This record gives sequence, C-alpha cells and structure tokens, in this order.
Amino acid sequence: MRFTLRQLQVFVAVAQHESVSRAAQSLALSQSATSTSLTELERQSDCQLFDRAGKRLALNALGRQLLPEAVALIDQAREIERLLGGKSGYGSLNVGATLTVGNYLATLLIGSFMQRHPECRVKLQVHNTAHVVQQIAHYELDLGLIEGDCQHPDIEVQPWVEDELVVFCAPQHPLAGRGSASLEELTHEAWILREQGSGTRLTFDQAMRHHPRNLNIRLELEHTEAIKRAVESGLGIGCISRLALRDAFRRGSLMPVETPQLDLRRQFYFIWHKQKYRTAAMREFLEQCRALTAGVSRSDQIVLPPIV
Repeated sequence: MRFTLRQLQVFVAVAQHESVSRAAQSLALSQSATSTSLTELERQSDCQLFDRAGKRLALNALGRQLLPEAVALIDQAREIERLLGGKSGYGSLNVGATLTVGNYLATLLIGSFMQRHPECRVKLQVHNTAHVVQQIAHYELDLGLIEGDCQHPDIEVQPWVEDELVVFCAPQHPLAGRGSASLEELTHEAWILREQGSGTRLTFDQAMRHHPRNLNIRLELEHTEAIKRAVESGLGIGCISRLALRDAFRRGSLMPVETPQLDLRRQFYFIWHKQKYRTAAMREFLEQCRALTAGVSRSDQIVLPPIV
C-alpha cells in the first residue's frame, strides 16, 4: 500500500481542524511532522486532497470522498490493535448529548456503561442540538443523543423515546393555583426560554407557530437549571422538558401549567454519521440506551439506574 495509518490519521485530523498546526496539537506531533505526513500522502497518491487558502485547508471533492473511508479504517484499526493486545474491543466512545438528555439521562447511562466496561475511555460533550449535529457531521463524535430536529443528509437519525415539554411557574404565581392556562393568558406572561438553536426552543417555537402572537421573552438562557432558578425567583414562566422538572414538581418548588391548546410533544433521537464505522462500543451503548427505555412511553417515566 502507498499510504500508512499514520498518514490517514494526519489527514483526518487536518480535515477536522482545517489547520495543520491545530491537527498537530491534537495528535501530539510537531507541525513539521504533520505537514510532511500530509504532503507525502498527497505525493505518493499523486493527488490533492485540500484546497489551500492561506493557512486554512478545506477538503476538496476527492478529500470529502476519502474522509469517511479513512475514519472507518482508523476506527477498525484501533479495534484490531486492542484485540491483538489481548484487550476487549471497547477502546473508546465519544458521545455528544443535548442539554436535557445530557444532564438527566446520558451521565447515568455513561456511568453504568463504564462500570460494565472499565477499560473503555468514554467522553461526553453536552451542547445544543445544532452543535452536536455539526460535530457528528465532522466525525468529531461517535454518537449523538439529541432532542431537536436533524435534517443533515449525511447523518443517520433513529428515534429513541418520546419526550414532552411543559409550561411551568413558581408556586406563588397566579397560574399555579389554576394548573392550566389558555393561549390568550400565556401571551400576557413574561417568558424565560432556551436559546435559539436548542431542540427545546425549536419544539416550543413550532408549537406556537399556529398562534402568531408576540411573546414577552424576558430571558433566553442556555441551561435548564438556570431557567428553573429564574422561574423559581418569580422572573417569569418557562417551558422545558417534564424530565428536567419531575423532581421539582415532586418537591413543589415549581408547578406545572397545562396547556391543552399546545402540542409540546417531541422525540429524543440517536444520530451518527451514515458512513462512520459502528464500533463495538457504539453498538453496546445503543443497546443499553434502548434497554433503559424499553416499555416506557415518555422520558419522565424512565426509572433511572442508581450509580454505586
């Protein structure tokens, strides 16, 4: 063969970072060694894989074709290396999750997975839906657990479990005693909502699209816990997942406000790149996620496993 696995590693890193210097840092190589490896790959293959614009390197058409094949080959080579070393195939797992899934499900799932496979190096990154989708598209993550819509043509999307948003308020709020509100009443309230780009905000906006009235959005926050604290403080009402609110509802520190006129249902999804090799760790983790939600109709009904 004209190429080496190291050359493919360098190619993938440069493609992901669009920079030789940043790729070198991620691989713990010198910049000159990284540049030489990439140059040799292109020279030996008598082809160009990147368009150069100053220090920025962008994949050309051939490079975009090669990237998924190179990522899959490197993943498989790592599994072979571990097997030849007498270890199991569970080498590493890099998971991305959106905030609701990440804070209330993924951490416990990963904790349980690591107990069963302590040799596996697991990373969890928590961002909003748009960011996780972008990372999956660039092969920066193995799996994504998201709560928003994904229409990316290169990404496989599979439904996981249904979720539902709920409007909520502080116990002292006038709506708390009634337990429900009409759309007309909701338009007069101050709102504390998630930021644009989040799956939660997308679901809320879609539910409100048939009722085009301007809302008084007082705050937009990136974290569900911050929204809960702001609503508890009496700054307004909010709308996030029932899963994130079930403990607060049990304590009585926050109160649900039912909204029969709004459809706030949504789906949690698994996502991964269509051309990414599915490692043994990916397959095992997916099975564990599905086992957790077997027979469950909605996310707030999930019985979370204790971590000991």
